[in-house]
Amino acid sequence: MTATSTLRPGHTGLNVTDLDRSLGFYAEVLGFDVLGEGDEDGRRFAFLGQDGELTLTLWQQADGAYAPHLAGLHHLAWQAGTIDEVKAFEARLRERDVDFAYDGVVAHGEGAASGGIFFHDPDGTRLEISVPTGALGAPAPAAAAPTCGFF
Repeated sequence: MTATSTLRPGHTGLNVTDLDRSLGFYAEVLGFDVLGEGDEDGRRFAFLGQDGELTLTLWQQADGAYAPHLAGLHHLAWQAGTIDEVKAFEARLRERDVDFAYDGVVAHGEGAASGGIFFHDPDGTRLEISVPTGALGAPAPAAAAPTCGFF
């Protein structure tokens, strides 16, 4: 490795309990494209992305729901272009009775311009859709801690 090597995010892999249910959520509700699927000897998986770029893999190999009290993934976050896009996602998620951590758009902290929505996938994995600006004036659930840190 050289001093000029740079790491950047690649894709995220999630273990899920029911691939069909998770595909319905991530593809139909959040709008990811299914780039590929497999089922080899009961090993089901799906590759999801946007504009042909792999973003998320789903692996049907979990025996139970997401466990926020264990070490590992804290939450997945995506950035939208505008606060209106965040609100449009919120409306789609509410139509499907998705579990939200907070009611509506919240700021990342008191007085922060950044913020978004915080919710859970069908297995309870914590998710966030936010914007870097546009949430100024939105409530901040915790005054002294980042909103995305403790939901």
